[in-house]
Amino acid sequence: MRYIGSVYRPPSEAHSLIIQTTLGCSHSKCTFCGSYRDKKFKIRSMKDIRKDLEDARYMGPVERVFLADGDALCIPQKRLVEIFETVNDLIPSVQRIGIYANARGILRKSVEDLQKLKSLKLGILYLGVETGDEILLEKICKGASYDQLVQAGRRVKQAGIELSVTVLLGIGGVEASERHARETARILTDIDPDYVGALSIMLVPGTPLHKDYVEGRFRIPDPFELINELRIMIAESSFTNCTFRSNHASNYLPVKATLPQDKKEILSAIDHVLRARDQRNLRPEFMRAL
Repeated sequence: MRYIGSVYRPPSEAHSLIIQTTLGCSHSKCTFCGSYRDKKFKIRSMKDIRKDLEDARYMGPVERVFLADGDALCIPQKRLVEIFETVNDLIPSVQRIGIYANARGILRKSVEDLQKLKSLKLGILYLGVETGDEILLEKICKGASYDQLVQAGRRVKQAGIELSVTVLLGIGGVEASERHARETARILTDIDPDYVGALSIMLVPGTPLHKDYVEGRFRIPDPFELINELRIMIAESSFTNCTFRSNHASNYLPVKATLPQDKKEILSAIDHVLRARDQRNLRPEFMRAL
């Protein structure tokens, strides 16, 4: 299998076959993100994609495939259908295909377009939301407004595809910490995704946000302030049926809950940590990672 540059995938795709259908990210402007800065965005040729899939047939039965890089859903629909059909033809054992997307990529697809991809085994789509705060969305150069993110998330769900969104604890810094948490709870309620992954901000050298930090324009909330953001997001959001996780390696307090069923129990556990303010209850700093 040939991979070009750094390759990223969601934690839930740890055992998936990863196929690069694009190189890099078509947006690549988010101030906090250091991913794909080593690449110029490009849609790979069908010849190269087919070659990788043909090579993968010798790896044994593959049940899950993840299409990388950063936002492969931006590929024009005709080409994307061809890619999905090729995956199904060459790897008939596949049960689910996953893909990253941004709001603009989703909104370029109709519900019917997405349903066509679902018929070709697109089972889950990963959308980076980061925050529901309109001011922050513009400040971090997310490339989408609150309304666009909500519309995109709802379109995925309308197509019957599972939706997993990520939010970023600490992205508002100390000054906007509570506002960010409350507005993120609001956007999560409006989208009502199947999965939420809460990550904590970790500064990447070379990014605009890291420069802001070095020059004193951005202050990272301390661990308990980050956990308080997590508490607000869980307390003030409302879901139909959502698996909410903060067990990413960047987080100080791993949480996994099914909401709304586990809300009371999880909030009680978080409150205990916040009252105690004991560092021993948190993941050690040396164990945190992107």
